[in-house]
Amino acid sequence: MSIRENKFARRAKERDARREKKGLVFDTPPSVDEQLGRLEEDIRRLKVEFDIYFNGAAKRPPYDTKGRVETIIKRLADDRTLTFAQRYRYNSLTAHYTSFLQLWRRTMQEREEGRGPHAPRHTHRPAPQPQAAPSVFVCADARNDVATVKTLFHALVEAKKRCGEPTDELSFPRFHRMVAEKSEALKSRAGCERVHFSVAVHEGRVSFKAKAEK
Repeated sequence: MSIRENKFARRAKERDARREKKGLVFDTPPSVDEQLGRLEEDIRRLKVEFDIYFNGAAKRPPYDTKGRVETIIKRLADDRTLTFAQRYRYNSLTAHYTSFLQLWRRTMQEREEGRGPHAPRHTHRPAPQPQAAPSVFVCADARNDVATVKTLFHALVEAKKRCGEPTDELSFPRFHRMVAEKSEALKSRAGCERVHFSVAVHEGRVSFKAKAEK
């Protein structure tokens, strides 16, 4: 190595050492499994923070943590590299999170209306509440991906129960057949490989939608 090249190499090492000392070394992006673990931990933390808020120990709802959870959910929903096992875990976590959101939304409404065990002694003018984020499920082969369709089915049933909508006529075989047919029709019409299904609650009513992946 020439003296000039050796000088440049020494300067590069010194520069890297200074960056590391200042905390400027860039880490590699978190893996999907790390993001799923973070999502699970943040959902657990959010539940605790909402419990603290409803018990009167916090002045405002934990919207910062809620926003962080929904950012991870959206990022993973758009990730096409998820394996079957990772997609199943993601769908389970989002269904779990949607259930909590519906419970929190109902509890906050009771507080504002002066009802329920968490109602404050002095009610204030109700503030508009953000709509709960939909629970999103992605299927590449709805006919054979029974696990994902079952998670979707349970999320839909749970949402209907929470909204007081009837569920007696819902059956998984019929639902699975309907989802598979709709998925295949959408993929054929849009020329895509996967379909996004979502379960959401809007103004007390359950919304179930399917759209082709862009």
